[in-house]
This record gives sequence, C-alpha cells and structure tokens, in this order.
Amino acid sequence: MRTDDGLSIEAVYEPCTTGAGPGTGPVGAGTAIVVAHGFTGAADRPAVRRAARVFAQRAAVITFSFRGHGGSGGRSTVGDREVLDLAAAVAWARSLGHRRVVTVGFSMGGSVVLRHGALYTAPGTTEATRGTARPVPAHGGRTEAHVDAVVAVSAPARWYYRGTAPMRRLHWVVTRPVGRLVGRYGFGTRIDRNEWNPVPLSPVESVPLIAPAPLLIVHGDQDPYFPLDHPRMLADAARGGAELWLERGMGHAENAADESLLTRIADWSVAA
Repeated sequence: MRTDDGLSIEAVYEPCTTGAGPGTGPVGAGTAIVVAHGFTGAADRPAVRRAARVFAQRAAVITFSFRGHGGSGGRSTVGDREVLDLAAAVAWARSLGHRRVVTVGFSMGGSVVLRHGALYTAPGTTEATRGTARPVPAHGGRTEAHVDAVVAVSAPARWYYRGTAPMRRLHWVVTRPVGRLVGRYGFGTRIDRNEWNPVPLSPVESVPLIAPAPLLIVHGDQDPYFPLDHPRMLADAARGGAELWLERGMGHAENAADESLLTRIADWSVAA
C-alpha cells in the first residue's frame, strides 16, 4: 500500500474463510476487519497471524506492518503518523468492495485506531452528535478511509505514561540513541529520532469524536503496561457511547489475546 505521505506499507489480504464474497452473502460477508498491531509487532508475527486466522472465520481480514516495522518503509513515530498507515489499509479494504470496515488495534495500534476513528469521518458527517452543527471534513479529504466500528485492545488513554516498569523501558528504547539501536537490531523496529511536533490528539481526547461509530474497549486486569485506569478513562470519555470489556487474567495486547477473546471480538465487529 502507499500512504498519503508516500511510504510503502506491506499488507496482507485474507478473504473470509466461510467463502462468501466481499459484497454478497450472509451477515458479515461484506465486512472487513483491519488489524493494527502493537509496537515492535508486524504482519508476520505469530500473534498477529493467530488473530487474523480467528477473525477470518467471521470476516475478511487485512493485516499490515506499521511504518518502521517488518517490511514497511519509514521509521516508527510510535503512534503519530501511523494513522496514515491505517487509513491506507482501510481505503484498500473499501476498494476491494467491502461495505463495512472495522478496525481492531492492539496497544500502540489501539491508540492509532482511536485517533483514526476520530480523524477520518464518513462523507456528510456533522458534529451534531458532538455538540455543534458544523461539518466535519474527512482527514486529508480521504473519505474512503472512514470506518464503521472501532475496537481498541490494551490501549493507553494518555501519552507519555511512565507509571509501570515496562513503559519506562519502552520510553528508554524510543528516546535514547542506544535504545533505538536496541529497537532496530533487537526488535526489528526502526524508530524515528524526532520528538512529536505537534503532539497528536491523545486517545482519551479522540474517543468522544468517534461517535456515532460503535466503540469497543478491551483490557486485561493483569496488563503490565497500562493499569485499569486507562480503559476506564477511555470508557468514561465516550459518555456512554462505548462498550468496555475488562478481561480477567489477561495480560497485554495481541500476545495475551486467546482465541476465545478474539472470537468474541470478531463476533462483536460483525454485529456492530
């Protein structure tokens, strides 16, 4: 795929394993699920492939590698310009004939699907549900990149969080030259050295702008990166417009999502 800022992004398309075409057949046949992986992940990582296999039982699936990850170009901005990568994947899904597109993001990918849902709006959307009546143009004018529902799994609520040891280690990897070398050669992730300028819309600021699209927030009660105040803050920001699943015994992101949870997410995505 090609992003609006000119990067090449590797992506994989898998049709629904029920055999239905993208625009015909039973409920869910017209749906595509776009999977946004976490930091240091990629389209070919086992956890991403497991999610794709489960989701494909309910809908077509697009997986891709964010910039700076896997075979994609560029460098990771850890959730900022990655929204352009997701927009390219959603637009590709629609170009293949899928009438409904749902994004499912894990960890960093969770923050990206929330921001994307806020920034990319369907043609003709207004802010009537957001307290005003002024038109909301699609971000970058790319109207085909809007989504019909959003799922954020193990997503942060706010930027620059350092309240847990894993997040302090992650900040070291991202902000220090030696850390970025570890990211490149230890995790296969090329990280941009520049700080955010400007700081992007935070996940919790994005949530109220996703409506009227349905939103599902999923979080494990054993998440070592982000404690439960993060999903609760996101759900509160939705003002009743989000469904919150707190999963007993679950850790962090796609590596901790078992097939049972993935199946329930797929079912919710198709129903939404």
